[in-house]
Amino acid sequence: MTSFQTLTVLVPAYNEAEVIDAFHRRLATVLDGLTLDSRVLYVDDGSRDDTWARIVALAAVDARVRALRLSRNFGKEAAMTAGLDHVDSDALVVIDADLQDPPELIPALLQRAADGFDVVYATRARRDGETWFKKLTSASFYRAMERLSNTPVPRDTGDFRLMNRRAVQAVNALRERQRFMKGLFAWIGYRQASLVYDRDARNAGTTKWNYWRLANLAIEGVTSFSTAPLRVASWTGLAAALLSFAYAAWVFVKALIWGDPVRGYPTLMVVILFLGGAQLLAIGLIGEYVGRTYAETKRRPLYYVEDRQGDLPLPPHE
Repeated sequence: MTSFQTLTVLVPAYNEAEVIDAFHRRLATVLDGLTLDSRVLYVDDGSRDDTWARIVALAAVDARVRALRLSRNFGKEAAMTAGLDHVDSDALVVIDADLQDPPELIPALLQRAADGFDVVYATRARRDGETWFKKLTSASFYRAMERLSNTPVPRDTGDFRLMNRRAVQAVNALRERQRFMKGLFAWIGYRQASLVYDRDARNAGTTKWNYWRLANLAIEGVTSFSTAPLRVASWTGLAAALLSFAYAAWVFVKALIWGDPVRGYPTLMVVILFLGGAQLLAIGLIGEYVGRTYAETKRRPLYYVEDRQGDLPLPPHE
């Protein structure tokens, strides 16, 4: 099927005890049908339920299973980074454990990669089990990123993808602390291709991505790969200044020619509130970028590993 000899399936998991057994059964069936030397690497991102215990049980009955348990919940981006750091195979597939992304698509990803692509990302044509509002906000985010970022992030594409060894090594070289993995996957370039599929509804459990976390991820993505918000603040300030000068000139001319008294108070309040709001918006945007710079200068580790299952290569920084 491909020139790959080894394959690792990376599965970040956070509180997925209800679904992880069903996920592994389907994944194992897929791997049984491949001729590759396959492994599964679960990364437990500080789960509070029985996710780690179930992963350990899976490792006891399936020799292909390897696992990392992070010392706390560092977030999915850090969990994926931990998995990428501990992979040494010709091909890597990143997939969530909630069964929204079907493991049965892995052979198709491998087949697409056989055409000479370094990265094959899965693009969602349909998203079952999600509200219209979530679909709308998601589509709006990807299209906004397409316009704002100098790095083209594929539309309607999550983390489900295949990468070869070269692509994995390239991503691992990017050690920034504020991580937006979809953008990093795109930023490395190389030969990338899309595979369109229909995304299923979650098999069990509840999503960990509420609107607050999604909004924060969107801000992370925009500020990681675009300075457009700063330019918007600059243009807003310029437009406000021009409007203020134009209005001031009109008031002066009106008073000079017609002798109208300058009533002042309502107009003054509108101008002050408008300019104050624009200034606070600009300060907030600048604060986002300053905060990111501050976080990078501290150079804290991206994650800590509390426990391991199976033989895993040590990343260079350990």
